[in-house]
Amino acid sequence: MTQWVFDIVDRLGAAGIGLLIFLENVVPPIPSEVILPLGGFRASTGAMDPVAVWAAATMGAVAGALVLYALGHWLGYERVHRLAGSRWFVLSSRKDLEKGLALFERWGSWFVLAGRCIPIVRSLISIPAGIARMPLVRFVGLSALGSGVWNALFVYLGFALGERWELIEGYMSPISKIVAVLGAAVVVWLVARKVLQRRARGGVQEKDAAGTG
Repeated sequence: MTQWVFDIVDRLGAAGIGLLIFLENVVPPIPSEVILPLGGFRASTGAMDPVAVWAAATMGAVAGALVLYALGHWLGYERVHRLAGSRWFVLSSRKDLEKGLALFERWGSWFVLAGRCIPIVRSLISIPAGIARMPLVRFVGLSALGSGVWNALFVYLGFALGERWELIEGYMSPISKIVAVLGAAVVVWLVARKVLQRRARGGVQEKDAAGTG
């Protein structure tokens, strides 16, 4: 992964940073904690302009966020609500979705802003924003602000550390893994809950049938 990032950055310069950050937002396993410090390191050697690196990264982040926002917007609340009622849909119940929408309508701006600074979450937060129909101008502004802060921090760290820029990946990688594990645990819990709910409903229906008989 690191060598692949090196190759693209060396070939495309700041534009390569923007492209990689765009992909990182759409495909979360691509680590920005490798891409951004590398861009800062390259800037420290004079190979790239640090402001151009930051600007390209921020534009790439916003572009990637818009792709997932568009997906959420296309799905829409009504379609997801219907899906939530399906037997095979395990990610959310209709009640969860209704509570989540109410919560997002109240705190959605803060979720988007803070979420841009959390690995993996910074990609996924764009989908509920689209489902909730957050105004596009607000979404773009918050995404640009949150991403701009995150990108500036890591580009600066790579610039300051120079050849030791890879130290940042060592510190950030465990955090990304923890977030990924927590996300997987939530999915497992949702699946288990769905199965238990089905069994409970099946047991009630059997009792009702027995009572009627």
